[in-house]
Amino acid sequence: MAGMAGAIRLGLVGIGKIARDQHLPALAADDRFVLSATASRNAQLDQVAAYPDIDAMIAGAPELQAVSLCTPPDGRYAQAASAIAAGLHVMLEKPPAATLSEIAALEAQARAKGVTLFTSWHSREAAGVAPARDWLADKRIDAVRLHWREDIRRWHPGQEWILGPGGFGVFDPGINALSIVTKILREPLLLQSAWMEVPEGRASPLKAELAMRSGDAAVTADFDFLQTGPQTWDIEVDTDKGMLKLSMGGSVLELPGEAPQKAPDREYARLYDRFAQLVAAGDSDVDVRPLQIVADAFLLGERRVGEAFSF
Repeated sequence: MAGMAGAIRLGLVGIGKIARDQHLPALAADDRFVLSATASRNAQLDQVAAYPDIDAMIAGAPELQAVSLCTPPDGRYAQAASAIAAGLHVMLEKPPAATLSEIAALEAQARAKGVTLFTSWHSREAAGVAPARDWLADKRIDAVRLHWREDIRRWHPGQEWILGPGGFGVFDPGINALSIVTKILREPLLLQSAWMEVPEGRASPLKAELAMRSGDAAVTADFDFLQTGPQTWDIEVDTDKGMLKLSMGGSVLELPGEAPQKAPDREYARLYDRFAQLVAAGDSDVDVRPLQIVADAFLLGERRVGEAFSF
């Protein structure tokens, strides 16, 4: 695929739903990138060099300067490590890896190699998030409620890995809510207790509830992967000046006494803009706070066995 002179030659690893729905349109609209190659066991794109895995892509496409990894988090460490060792800049889809230790190791490798590592959190780029953070900056925050409920069969059809070890289960969407609140709240988010419901014979949960604190504010979260019909992606923040609400994953902002604010979805366009800026500046952006909360939930949370689940 042809690109502008000086564009970053990028390889896309994993050609699944999120790559087709979000990454490919964002890359096509940004002339700072040219999609030079893909790596996927099961899919390829017209007029783009295709390889079965990242190691074959690195060997066969020496012109590459960067990779974007859209594969499941389990196994992503080895892919990112191979890219970094080859001197490539790396952008990681969320969750960035299966464990915090993997991210710490990748950050050290990227620093030693002098390449960019970017742990992307797409929900932070929703239209209402930055204005919400700015509005909250001088408010007293009393309580925060996260309601994140969606249909696993709709968003992850047949994706057995998401309920396996390292698949995150309901925390795969739930981490989006955690990425927003860790961005908009001033005080650190600390987990106090949690419970999760894991289907019989599975490793990762379909439901979870978390109790947290941020400074003096109580923060609660309910995550559900079995909600059919309308989907719920809401965050409510009680303050001394009224309630702020982010809905539809952060794309709609409601402030006290004002009409709802909504803007078009540009989450992935903003992510690739950030990646291009980091590469140009020779910097990295490695924020693991959302993943820390999920890890703490698995560490502290009560596990309950639920009914068997099939896609």
